[in-house]
Amino acid sequence: MGRVAALDPGTKRIGVAVSDSQWTFAFPRDAWPADGDLELLARALVDEENVEIIVVGRPVSLTGRETASTAEADALAARIASAVTATVERIDERLTTVTASQHLRQSGFSGAEQRRRVDSAAACVILEAWLEAQQ
Repeated sequence: MGRVAALDPGTKRIGVAVSDSQWTFAFPRDAWPADGDLELLARALVDEENVEIIVVGRPVSLTGRETASTAEADALAARIASAVTATVERIDERLTTVTASQHLRQSGFSGAEQRRRVDSAAACVILEAWLEAQQ
């Protein structure tokens, strides 16, 4: 069975997380620069990590309304889908960055270290939610 990856879209960085082959745990990977060659990075992720599904976080407001960020995330998902052989899905990502920040703070990371890790930690939260929904 292939792995599942999650992406947390942002304006500066895109958080990345990958599951184990049993779809039990989520592990953070280095975030991608939002202005990087995202198609190339996605293809490498699929090939190097044996990814069969990519879950892209879809930011919506707390009331569930779409925002400008929602449109940007949808565009990212479409770009990735056209570049890889993996299936690309979208998932509501409300409050994932808040949850990730809380986890990092509780783990004792400094403010600077939290900022460096929060994007991929949020991708882990997205991936964990998706994995849980599959059970």
